[in-house]
Amino acid sequence: MSVRIHPMPCGYLEVDTSFLLKKQPGRIKIPIPSFLIEHPRGRVVFDTGLHRDLQNGPGRIGALGEVFQIHFKAGEELGARLRARQVAPERIDYLINSHLHFDHVGGNADLPNAKMIVQRREWEAAGDPEIARRNAYNRADFDLGHQVQQLDGEHDLFGDGSVVCIPTYGHTAGHQSLRVRHDGGEVVLTADSCYMRKVFEEMIFPPFADSYGAMRAVIERFRAMERTGTKLIFGHDPAQWHADGSIAVPLDG
Repeated sequence: MSVRIHPMPCGYLEVDTSFLLKKQPGRIKIPIPSFLIEHPRGRVVFDTGLHRDLQNGPGRIGALGEVFQIHFKAGEELGARLRARQVAPERIDYLINSHLHFDHVGGNADLPNAKMIVQRREWEAAGDPEIARRNAYNRADFDLGHQVQQLDGEHDLFGDGSVVCIPTYGHTAGHQSLRVRHDGGEVVLTADSCYMRKVFEEMIFPPFADSYGAMRAVIERFRAMERTGTKLIFGHDPAQWHADGSIAVPLDG
């Protein structure tokens, strides 16, 4: 079996565009994606979408519930998405979180037997009470008793270059993206280091960041990668997803 990527939207959020892109007008509905990566030596999930509790209201996210309108139905949570692909959530081997914000860790609880892989500086930032307060980290979403492997920079998960965590600090202190090499070429799942192509093309950043300088450096790196043929799947770009929840980016060549 070759390496395969299965994109799965695990909920949607609607928000004022200016919350994501500084000074941009209007409203935007964004996908909250998770990705199943099947490798001959194990199954990986990269980011896990929204927590199933949010199907019943925004209470779990506190004040952010006044910022986001949640569009999230039963069957869209990570466990259901996996089972629809005939994959038992209990059989996922690795859980890679790009970072620890609520819309990237909500389904962590659905993967009880996975080893969690996160950058050390992200884990430490989320564990600092003051940083956690400012950045809306909620330990109840991600500190769930998983075996945790804390990374210090780039990490080749299977040792063959096919699934590689790449540090993309800036959005948060320890943000990471995922580079996947498969039969169709090379794909980078940017997560929130680059929300959407408008950020990539125009350097329009959100009104908050751990480091704008680091974010700019990451975008320049992504631009260089795209010029050499790498496909970029941005963190929350509606243009990259069809209305039926399938991805609009061809991944097979």
